[in-house]
Amino acid sequence: MTNTELFTRAEAWLAQDPDDQTVAELRALLDAAIAGDTAAHTELHDRFDTRLAFGTAGLRGELGAGPNRMNRLLVQQTAHGFAQYLLAREERPSVVIGYDARVNSDVFARDSAEIFAGLGLDVLLFPHVVPTPVTATAVRSLGLSAGVMVTASHNPPRDNGYKVYLGGADEGSQIISPADTEIEALIGAAAAMDASEFPKSDEYRLAPESLIEEYIAQSAAVSTRPANPIPFVYTALHGVGWDVSNRTYLAAGLGSAIVVAEQVHPDGAFPTVAFPNPEEPGALDLAYATADTAGVDLIIANDPDADRLAVAIKENGAWRRLTGNEVGSLLGWRAAERHKGTGTPGSLAASIVSSPALRAVAEHYGIPYSDTLTGFKFVSRVPDLVYGYEEALGYLVDPDKVRDKDGISAAVDFLAMAGELRGDGKTIADRLVEFADTFGAFASSQISIRVNDLSQIPAISGRFRSNPPTTLAGRAVTATDDFAHGFGDFAPADLIRLTVEGGSRVIVRPSGTEPKLKIYIDAAVIDGDNRIARVAEMVAALETDLRNFIS
Repeated sequence: MTNTELFTRAEAWLAQDPDDQTVAELRALLDAAIAGDTAAHTELHDRFDTRLAFGTAGLRGELGAGPNRMNRLLVQQTAHGFAQYLLAREERPSVVIGYDARVNSDVFARDSAEIFAGLGLDVLLFPHVVPTPVTATAVRSLGLSAGVMVTASHNPPRDNGYKVYLGGADEGSQIISPADTEIEALIGAAAAMDASEFPKSDEYRLAPESLIEEYIAQSAAVSTRPANPIPFVYTALHGVGWDVSNRTYLAAGLGSAIVVAEQVHPDGAFPTVAFPNPEEPGALDLAYATADTAGVDLIIANDPDADRLAVAIKENGAWRRLTGNEVGSLLGWRAAERHKGTGTPGSLAASIVSSPALRAVAEHYGIPYSDTLTGFKFVSRVPDLVYGYEEALGYLVDPDKVRDKDGISAAVDFLAMAGELRGDGKTIADRLVEFADTFGAFASSQISIRVNDLSQIPAISGRFRSNPPTTLAGRAVTATDDFAHGFGDFAPADLIRLTVEGGSRVIVRPSGTEPKLKIYIDAAVIDGDNRIARVAEMVAALETDLRNFIS
């Protein structure tokens, strides 16, 4: 776009922006660009050459002025477009809105409530911060048309986002195609209008505390109430998980957590972590220190909106964060045991990038199993689901309650298991050995490449498409499957899968929520002795060869 077009777009945005802070920010940036500041000019292009796409998890991006940032004007346009989508489906749609503690989450939630109400929707707004699973559960428990959760989950501190759920036939799951593209088109139509003329109303209702109490009761019901609850440390990573988690743990008979005091209260500045994701190096350092001081060997962590769960155990005197696949496999084993003998239909499911371990559990118990495309919007839609997970710390242990990952009820189930093991004189590490003895040993690793220039992602993944490795870890690559145009029953996806002789597997795909290319590595040893040691050697060798290939 020419300078004239760029400056005109910025001026038009300023004329509609209802936020004094972003108006001042953009005015300073625009004036600097007009004066010839090269950096300001580049920044202005970044903000106005495109707009945040409504896709995998609704909207997600950095706070700031302009259509390629998260801000009040963009949210108002999004709310208007989403409302039009719902109004085309039914005469008087109903929607619940929740929000976390990130910067402007409460403002974005109220703006949405006012626009929804102004357009005639029946609106329920939580009066305070809530975990994402509480909002997602309310869509189902109240039989609503939709839900909105203002959150950027585990993204960097300066990000925020806008996630939507659909009721009715979608049963409270996140949106999938073609709903996402239809909503995005209506958002685009709203963006062509003058947002200051959008109808608004404060005739919305505040959600009652009973919704949270109902969520707590349903989540606590997952617990087997072990006679010897295990002591544990809990961290909310400055998110909104603690209050609801604590009340749930107590209701579930799991005792009181020892909290990481510096991280237990909601704080959108995330002062003690550079990146509020429990998978990131350093994120659990304060939890480790707290547990060491308390003499506790188990850590439970939620991400900032509490839809993900991380677990760390102390083994041989050292802390080890369990992988999402390890936690997912153990919880899947419990789900299969619960389902055994019920005589009712049931299935297990995991995203395609998750470990093949859950498939082995399903085959052992004679339960149908499904691989899905990445994202809980696909996992949650598998028919007769009794349990599903994805390796990125997302688990669904009670699909009758909610159709999204839930880090609180998953923690309840895991803590109940840990308590049962303690009563038998065993540990989580012992249970992992039992899993390997029963189903085979599975190990996974991941190479995550964060980029500043998104064009680097197709450049790297293109090498796997055009000239993939022929051997990995001394074994032949027997197949290279490109999902770009669909593969088998899978819809088209930016995903490449390499099959390695002996049962190992590599999957390459971009992240759906962050500027990353992810390479997922899985290995399996299903017979013989020393399974865990052998599979660890295999996955390490695969990772070494892949790092050499991409470098």
